[in-house]
Amino acid sequence: MKSDRKENIGRKPRALSRRNVLELAGLTIGAAVFPSSSTLGLHSVGQDKSAKSPGPVMGPLSIYMSDAANRPLPEEITEKAKHHILDTLAAMISGSTLLPGKRALEFARNYSGDETCTVVASKLSRGAIEAAMTNGMLAHSDETDDSHSPSQSHPGCAVIPAALAAGEQFHINGTRFIRAVTLGYDIGTRVTMTLGSQQFEAESHWSTHSIAPLFGAAAAASCAAGLNAQQMRWMLGYTGHQSSGLGSWNRDTEHIQKAFHFGGMTARNGVTSALLVKSGWTGVDDIFSGKDSFFLAYNPKADPSGLLDKLGSRYEVARTNIKKWPVGSPIQAALDALELLRKQRPFEAGEVKQVDVRLATDEAAIVNNREIPDICVQHMMAVALLDKTVSFASAHDPSKMKDPAVLRERAKINLIPDADLERLMPLRVAIVEIALADGTHLRQRVDNVRGTPENPMTRDEILAKARDLVTPVLGAEKCSALLLKIFDLESVADIRELRPLLQLS
Repeated sequence: MKSDRKENIGRKPRALSRRNVLELAGLTIGAAVFPSSSTLGLHSVGQDKSAKSPGPVMGPLSIYMSDAANRPLPEEITEKAKHHILDTLAAMISGSTLLPGKRALEFARNYSGDETCTVVASKLSRGAIEAAMTNGMLAHSDETDDSHSPSQSHPGCAVIPAALAAGEQFHINGTRFIRAVTLGYDIGTRVTMTLGSQQFEAESHWSTHSIAPLFGAAAAASCAAGLNAQQMRWMLGYTGHQSSGLGSWNRDTEHIQKAFHFGGMTARNGVTSALLVKSGWTGVDDIFSGKDSFFLAYNPKADPSGLLDKLGSRYEVARTNIKKWPVGSPIQAALDALELLRKQRPFEAGEVKQVDVRLATDEAAIVNNREIPDICVQHMMAVALLDKTVSFASAHDPSKMKDPAVLRERAKINLIPDADLERLMPLRVAIVEIALADGTHLRQRVDNVRGTPENPMTRDEILAKARDLVTPVLGAEKCSALLLKIFDLESVADIRELRPLLQLS
């Protein structure tokens, strides 16, 4: 099933090599190293030729971003990007069956605008901005989408809807789509890593889960739109103005505002930034430096050069997790541990007397006896004890939360917040201890969850997960065709070719 087409994969970048990026990244580099405006094609309509030159970070960053559409990716990064594209599209499709997805589709049905872009898992087409928002909501309707620990964010649920909407708007091909997605992961995650990731979120009450995906979505959409370096700088300005989001998303009990916060708002705003500048809007030339700049507003202690850290040599899509289990991130390691213990010493649920689950303190608070099945660790461990696995269907069946058999197993689950594990964050570690009726004591610690860069899922595992999510909605035949198409994106001349495979018949 692996595509034989390897167009331009592995060759050096056409306009900006890895060495160039690293040379440009230093804060002491003078203006002489920057290519001329004619080389970069900066004399676009509406440009203020008297504007101050961009700072030492914005200059190389905007050049790198503007050339991304033409820059071949290493073969292994292309493969990784396809994994995340498929995983996110599957999350959109399965998300259409859940409450946040249903509300998103209802919004799209009630909005009678332009019909340019695909609304996934429906028969609708809408404008790029509305389609991006709806598909972003679908992508984070539950907890099956990907996550990036170093930036404390979920990139895919915003980046891929934005790339798809802008890609359809501008009829890009599959290779450009892959490159746009990869750029989105690279740029968005570096923004909150530079801000301070989890510590920044905890201390400021701003949310990394909205800021990182927003900048990622904007970068991906701008790559699809073909913005030049000057336009990229203006686009980042509009994106900085639109960045927002509070940690209060944790209080959302129905996941609707959370889906908007993580995916809908961020994909919408990112596409908006790209389309504004594409249509001729100008603005602030460097939002990352100078008076009242982005970092002064969010974290004056942050070093903006972090935006260039290993850019062009370290691809963040390769550091992004794909969840094996269709549940909240803090529960993943606990389910892995339970599965490993059963392989080492098979047992039935009836043999279990008690299960102790140790999680980091903040992680435990997120999943402790929650009302939503797939983010309640006690419930999901009980389901796994009974079913010996967790499927999308079992993780999203509210009736199971009242099932006497599940409740009987749930009473055995003891969640223990562990301050020592908290100090290991963003590494999500779980320790599971099981006491059996015969006196046997089992213990398993999981440091690297299945699907993390340190313990990656195989292509076959990615495909199996996608089939579980997609087939109930679109059917087995369409699911198989979609899987084949995603792993042969290089043959796609216009990304709109995906539409029949993403929608209801």
